[in-house]
This record gives sequence, structure tokens and C-alpha cells, in this order.
Amino acid sequence: MLLRDRVALVTGGAKGIGRGISLKFAEEGCDIAVVDIDAEAGNETAERVRGKGREALFLECDVTRRAQVEEVVGTVLERFGKIDILVNNAGGISTPVTIENMPEEVWDQIVDLNLKSQFLFCKFVVPHMKKARSGKIICLSSIGAALPPAHSIHYNAAKGGVISFTYDLAATVAPYGINVNCIAPGPVRTHFFDGVAGRCLPEEEKDALCADLAKEVPLGRVGTPEDIAGAALFLASELASFITGHCLYVSGGLPLRPLSDASA
Repeated sequence: MLLRDRVALVTGGAKGIGRGISLKFAEEGCDIAVVDIDAEAGNETAERVRGKGREALFLECDVTRRAQVEEVVGTVLERFGKIDILVNNAGGISTPVTIENMPEEVWDQIVDLNLKSQFLFCKFVVPHMKKARSGKIICLSSIGAALPPAHSIHYNAAKGGVISFTYDLAATVAPYGINVNCIAPGPVRTHFFDGVAGRCLPEEEKDALCADLAKEVPLGRVGTPEDIAGAALFLASELASFITGHCLYVSGGLPLRPLSDASA
């Protein structure tokens, strides 16, 4: 097992990519602290982790609130005694709007959820990793940071900030044996995708939307939570012990574009 007896804190772990990472890590011997604002789905993920023979703890949290984040980190340390892996996966998006019509509070909300939350969890987890002189931090960005698939300037800007945050933090904590890397997913079919790209569409039209989107991906399909979980597992394991300050695009080949003639 690649993560035997490790402890991971996964933000946004209730559904989608976060659930996929939590379950993949559990299969590899890791105990999981699932952190999310969705208590029902978060408890379900924790129960599924236990079904794989690992310990699990669900903690409800607004990841943009300093006091709640500090309390969550303290609870995880009290329960497990350590945090070996931090996965900053929590994020979200709102309805796209032109910059001149965007309310300031909407900008702040999306930037806080996608970027500030990662700062807050690192703020309270890094000191413990420094003491242990080891740790793995994985930050989730998006292909939108490099190749915005749609106009969503607040989300794309925040995800670009995640990449810069990763680079700076990686250089800062490298002397303590802490690896900090970033994953930039491409299009992934989750509840998040269905709720944003396919809002209010019937299921068959969501399927058609995915099929159209897959035509833009060099590998010819949209991703799954398991695709992202596999990359996260690699970065969290000792297989990636000499990798830090890297942004890994798990995007089916994007931002490359499919060639019209694959034999050319």
C-alpha cells in the first residue's frame, strides 16, 4: 500500500473529486479526515472510507472562515495525532457574469472559496508538518487557470492564484521535507460539472454536453474523479518524493488541441 498508516485531510471531500481522492487514499492504507460544508454527503464519504477498513472522521466546515479552519485542524490532530497529507480540494463557482456587472461580494466569495481556503488550511497545517519535517500538500487548481473554457474571471483568476501559491509555498517549506504540488484538472464529470455547465438541463442533454466537450479534449473524453485521484495518489506517495513546486495538468491533453488528422 502506497499510503499505509498515513493520515490525510481532504477539503471538499464530500462529493466529486474530493470523494474520489478520499476513497482512493483509503484503498492505499490512509485514514481520512473529510472536511466539507455538506454534512450528509460528507458523512456518507466517511462511511465509505470505513467500509474500506480505514478510520474516517467527517468535520463540517466553512473553509473560508479562519476560526472554523483552525478548529478543524486542531480536531484532526487531536483525533489522529498527525496530518501527513493535506489535499486542498474545496472550491466552487458561480454563474458567469461580465466584469463590469460583477458584484464585489461575488468576486470575494469565489476567490475566498478557491484560494483563501487553501491559504487558511496551509497556515494551520504547515507548522505541524514543519515539526515532523515531512508532509505532502496537494492544491487543486484548474485548466481554467491557463485556458479558460468559459468566461468565469473570478474563478479562473483564483485558480491561477493557486498555482502561484503552490510555487511559493513549495520553495518556502522545502527545507523541512515538505512537498507541495498542484493538480490542474481538465473537464471532469461530477455533480459540480452537472450543476454548472449543465444547470437545469435534463440528464440526456447533460450527456450530450459532455460528448460535445469531449471532442475538444485530445484524448477524446472528459475526466472522472478517479483520474484526478490517481494523480493525487502519486503526488501524496513516496513515488513523488523528489517532486515539489510542480503543477500537473490532468486534462486529457489540454491545453493542446486535437489535430484534425491524427496521422499527420
